Order: sequence, then C-alpha cells, then structure tokens
Amino acid sequence: MTYDFDSIVNRHRTDSVKWNRFGEDVLPLWVADMDFPSPPPIINAIKDRLDHGVFGYPLTQESTKNSICGWMLRRHNWRISPEDILLFPGVVPAFNIASRATTNPGDSVLIQTPAYHPFFDIPKNLNIQANLHPLKYFSGGRYGIDIHDFLKTLMPSTRIFMLCNPHNPTGRVFLEDELRSMAEVCLERNIIICSDEIHSDIVYPPNRHIPIASLSREISDITITLVSPSKTFNIAGLKSSAVIIKNKSLRERFLLYARGSGGFVNILGCAALEASYNHCEDWLNELLVYLENNRQILADFIQSELPGVNFYLPEGTYLGWLDFRATGLKDPGAYLLENARVALNSGEWFGDEYGGFVRLNFGCPSSILLTALERIKSSLVSP
Repeated sequence: MTYDFDSIVNRHRTDSVKWNRFGEDVLPLWVADMDFPSPPPIINAIKDRLDHGVFGYPLTQESTKNSICGWMLRRHNWRISPEDILLFPGVVPAFNIASRATTNPGDSVLIQTPAYHPFFDIPKNLNIQANLHPLKYFSGGRYGIDIHDFLKTLMPSTRIFMLCNPHNPTGRVFLEDELRSMAEVCLERNIIICSDEIHSDIVYPPNRHIPIASLSREISDITITLVSPSKTFNIAGLKSSAVIIKNKSLRERFLLYARGSGGFVNILGCAALEASYNHCEDWLNELLVYLENNRQILADFIQSELPGVNFYLPEGTYLGWLDFRATGLKDPGAYLLENARVALNSGEWFGDEYGGFVRLNFGCPSSILLTALERIKSSLVSP
C-alpha cells in the first residue's frame, strides 16, 4: 500500500467528539468518523488556502461544482450538471430543510428503521408526524425491503420519504430492484424522496452504489440527493456537502426554505471538497481495501470468539451492526462501556426496539479494532 492506515494518531485533547467524550482508558468505536489522517491533497489544499491569509465570505466556484459532477460520473455512473448542485454545510441541516420545503404541519415523514438518529428529530423540528417503516430482518442478520410492508406503512399524510443508502446502521447497499420498487410507489403517491447518500463511496465489491435519482428522469424529478466527502475522506469537521436536485422547481423551493439558514460551505470546506473529488481517488481505493480487511477481521472474530453475537457483513459503510440479543444483555452498549471500556453506539439510538444491538465503527487501524474486540470478549467471559 502507498498510504499508511496502520499508524495510530493520538486524538486525545484534539477537540474530537469521538475520543474525548469518554475517559482516556476507553477505546471509542462509536461516532462515524475514521481514525486515519485525510489524504495529502486535501491537507495541502487547506494549507494553500491558509497561506493566502484572507478568509472573507466565499463565492461558490464553478470548478467546485464541476469536481462533484466528475466524481458522480466516474464513481457512480450518474451524469449531473453544475446547475443541479447546491453546496451546503451538512447533510443533517439539508434533510431538515428538504422536509420543511415539502411538508405542512400535520403531514408525515417516512423513516426506515433502524435509522440514523437525527431522522427522528425531523417530526419534532417541523411539527409533522413520524411514519416509521421497519426494514425486514432476515435470518443471518440481513435487512431488506418488503415492498408490501412498505406500502402498508405509508399514510395518506406521507409527503416525504427519508431514504438512507448505503444504509446506516445496517450497512445495506440497496439493489436496483429494491430502489426502483420504492421509487415507483413514491411516484404513484406523489411523495418526495430525500436520499441520504453520504456513505455512497464506501462500498465493497461486488456491491455497487446506485443513486436512486439515476434510475429515471421521472424518479430524479421527485428526488433530493444529499452527498458529502466527509465520511469518505474523514473531513466531517469541515462541514462540506452537496444537495443535488435536478428538478428546477423543487430546487428553487429548497433554496426558498434554506434562506436565513447560513447555508454556505466555508472557504476551507470548499477547498477540501474540491481536492477530495479531483485528487484523492487513489487514496480511497486503498482505503477500501483496508476497510474490507477490517470488516473481515470483525466478522471472523465474532464468529470464533463472540458466541451469541450475530453479524451480517455490511455491504457498505465502515459500520458494523451487531445483534447481542442472544447474549441476554438488555443494553449491550452500556454494558460494554462499563465492563470492556469500549464505546459503541447503543442500538436504541437507532430506534426504541433495537436496544439489543450496537453499532461498531471499524474505520480505524486494525490494531485498535483487535484490542477493542479482545476487551469485548474478556468482558463477556463469565468469571
């Protein structure tokens, strides 16, 4: 490998949420940022911008939007135009604005569970209803789409569907027929799709990410797509993302409701975004090989050393969704924090009925992952 993903970077006392939320004796494998330095072209682009020394209000450059267009075409076979793109400082504020622009009080938002927790805040933020659709859980830990359940879950008041693909926390990368079946229902019911595709670049062969808006012109007309280099290149703190809306009237409606939100990407975030998509593809290709190896380390360890824990290989993301229900632990996240000194995301963060699960972030040097797994094993062994 050209790049070093094995070296451990000390992130204590660096304003890191991940590493400073708990004590220094805790190994944090929870919040979804990685423990690898960002690619050199990003660091160099930020240094170059810093050297200029003036940091006034930014004007979005055509070159930045062109970098996004090129990336989407190369990596995801999706042709978009610069005018389809709005730069925005985060996916979470973007999907709240998308919901605000497409609903009225009393309407409902469809959320598939288990779900990234900020989705659950949308109904409270906007005075609308939550329309929850549990993904189907198959034997072996795989989640999928049952289109009949999807249809039955919809309410007459459903106006927007929050899709997360690749899915957080289960790691599913939805197949074309799954995406198409959901999109066709939304077309029939006049439901807007807001597709959170922030993990779209972290996908393992033979799986392939398909932007739902790329399926047809009709589907793209009802879709708001949210992407970012933040997960891919470990730059979440730079607050740079993109909202892609091909439908001009829908795009203008989003912009209308975004007014006053301070919705612009800062200068350093713009520099990082453009460098990410123009110069970091080789780094990402090597990262994916490393993450795939970590994924296998996790799977092998669970199978051989953690009886009672169920785990399905994630098809995308660097997140493992571990089912501890057979171990008898009611709150494995709290138990492992206390007894193993390993911080994971508790399953209830993704839905009330998922208390027996935890989410584990394996985007770290393999040595940290193995140490954390050994701690977990030791904590589960009866004295």
